[in-house]
Amino acid sequence: MNERAPRRGFATRPADAEQWIKAADAPQREVAASDFTARLTVDITPELRGRIKIVAFQRGVTVADMLRALLEREFPPIDGATS
Repeated sequence: MNERAPRRGFATRPADAEQWIKAADAPQREVAASDFTARLTVDITPELRGRIKIVAFQRGVTVADMLRALLEREFPPIDGATS
């Protein structure tokens, strides 16, 4: 018969307790503010959505990247302001 390998759960602990404890002491990497994103939801008509998708395809970029660039152009950072 075929025997299944035991499934590991999302938060299973390592078998070796010493390694598990030492893992918490490992140095953590610095996370820049630019690593975080926020989702923005905007209601638009299906026609506008279609036009945006066509233009993005013609430019060879994703809709998200194209809209991010548009928003960056329209809303440049203000001097001294933090994100």
